[in-house]
Amino acid sequence: MIQDTDLLSIQELRNKVELAQQAFLAFRAFPQEKIDAIVEAMGEAGRTHARRLAELAVEETGYGNVPDKIAKNLLNADLLPRTIRGMKTVGVLREIPEKSLVEVGVPMGVIGAILPTTNPTSTAIFKSVIALKSGNAVVFSPHPYARRCTCETIDLLHRAAVAAGAPEGIIQCLTLTSQETTQQLMKHPKIAAILATGGAGLVRAAYSSGKPAFGVGPGNVPVLLDTTANIPEAIGLVIDGKSFDYGTVCSSEQSLVCQESLRATVLSELRMHKAFVCDEAQTRALESTLILPNGRINPACVGKSPQVIAGLAGFVVPADARILACEIKGVGKEHPLSAEKLSPVLSLLFVPDFAAAVDACEKVLQFGGLGHTAVIHSHDAARIREYGLRMPAFRVLVNTASPQGSTGITTNVFPSMTLGCGAIAGNITSDNVGPQHLTNIKRIASVARKASEAFTVPAESLAGAPTTEPRRPLGAATSSAPATVAATGVTGSVDRQRVASAVEQYLASKGISVSSGSASAPVSTTASNASVPTASTRSTVTSAAASAVDRFLAGRTQKPAPPPNCGCGSPAPAKAAEESSCCSAPGPDAAPPAKTESPSEPAVDFVCEDDVRLAIAAKRKIRLKPKAILTPSARDLGERLDVFIR
Repeated sequence: MIQDTDLLSIQELRNKVELAQQAFLAFRAFPQEKIDAIVEAMGEAGRTHARRLAELAVEETGYGNVPDKIAKNLLNADLLPRTIRGMKTVGVLREIPEKSLVEVGVPMGVIGAILPTTNPTSTAIFKSVIALKSGNAVVFSPHPYARRCTCETIDLLHRAAVAAGAPEGIIQCLTLTSQETTQQLMKHPKIAAILATGGAGLVRAAYSSGKPAFGVGPGNVPVLLDTTANIPEAIGLVIDGKSFDYGTVCSSEQSLVCQESLRATVLSELRMHKAFVCDEAQTRALESTLILPNGRINPACVGKSPQVIAGLAGFVVPADARILACEIKGVGKEHPLSAEKLSPVLSLLFVPDFAAAVDACEKVLQFGGLGHTAVIHSHDAARIREYGLRMPAFRVLVNTASPQGSTGITTNVFPSMTLGCGAIAGNITSDNVGPQHLTNIKRIASVARKASEAFTVPAESLAGAPTTEPRRPLGAATSSAPATVAATGVTGSVDRQRVASAVEQYLASKGISVSSGSASAPVSTTASNASVPTASTRSTVTSAAASAVDRFLAGRTQKPAPPPNCGCGSPAPAKAAEESSCCSAPGPDAAPPAKTESPSEPAVDFVCEDDVRLAIAAKRKIRLKPKAILTPSARDLGERLDVFIR
């Protein structure tokens, strides 16, 4: 019977994603304590089998070496679980009473994880631990050349998780893998997010899948060896990093940059630490062997020992040689060995001074490692700071081996096998990725202030504003609910009728007759529940209304109607109490003209300082309604000069 492997792989993918989804639906209700117990069990299983898994990886892939792969397994099965012990990722994460906020961790769902061939078991442990720690399920797509060791690792972790109480199916691994299967995994509708580790094409595919994706950029790590460094110690650390798992870690040192004055010392120390320093002919042979004409790394050299790589290049090195070191004359396409090499091959670049060394390190990053990692060995704090601020890398390591420092073994950066390179490398994050990146944060936010208290707009900024309806503040109500007086730039609610009355009063003072209720202001309020305006509010409302009216009047072509002439044909006052003749001659005890009350003055219910000053200038009084509102400055000035009639 002929079976179509591609169809079988797609069916397996669908089945395993469905199993993981069902497991997640149960797992997402687990409390933090139960999740933590499951993660601890997974870590214990990884530690117990760290050596066996390392041996399987080297045997199947041919990359790296067993001791260093054990170290990488333990990084993720021991250091990582200890680091995240006590970290809250699900349920209530924290409460902030002073801000009326509660933050809640919410798992994403089923994570799609793609694994590399260079670090297959350690990355499987890493992604399993951070996925379950954050309350998620995970489905793995292993590299075809590392399928057996990857599936063995994931089966081990799954059994440990289920034994500790996790739902069956919480961790899944595809056994029939292909490029098409990986693409289908990333696009599957039940995959919530993607953890992608691999080449640039894979990372681009992950970011193009339409799902949230955490990918990484290539590493091309420059190392600046300063004249203030402890040279023997620094060279030893550089070789420790460059030889680690035969250079398969993306943050391995790639180019050592130092001043020409250190040449003799550096070359001597390299040899002392078992580096084989290539001559010019060997360097050319190594260059043509390691880097293909298209600029890519020769797969036959990736993760291989110095002895194997030298043999491929046509020369022999001692059995105890830890790395190959070769001098280059510059950085860029004309100097292929200035690129990432994924092997125990270190480039050497000698420059005139510190400034030139910093320039060269920046060029190395720009040539293929933007955002990743840079290293400096120095004891000059100012130079360390200058280098750290200048480098376009998000991990700048000081006086440490690069792979060990960047992954958190020798530094306090977060222990991780996924090192984000930030926006400059097209990555979603510049962090060392951990469970915190696979948790969404829900915020329960109680009211902390009224919308009218959130911000204010200074009245001066509206003095010359066009006479259009002002923009309502964020959160302000419609015309049927209280609103901030956006037009005046003050807080509080204002009765529409009060604003209308203020406009009518001002128009009347200009000799313009208006019908009752004709004036309005662009303010949305409800009279029944509007709060009493503050003095500042009333003053600013009246000033703004006056300013708007003045602009309107300035554009009118017709002359305003003459003011009513008491005793000259004007209607009789409606109330006897208000009757008086402006034409009658004053008696000997009458007030002076400046204090004369005019029967045409309407009673008002709102007065600001500007109204008082206008009345004083016009030598008239202001008649107040029984419940008239006065601003403090208007009250002080008006009462002192006896302007008001109550």
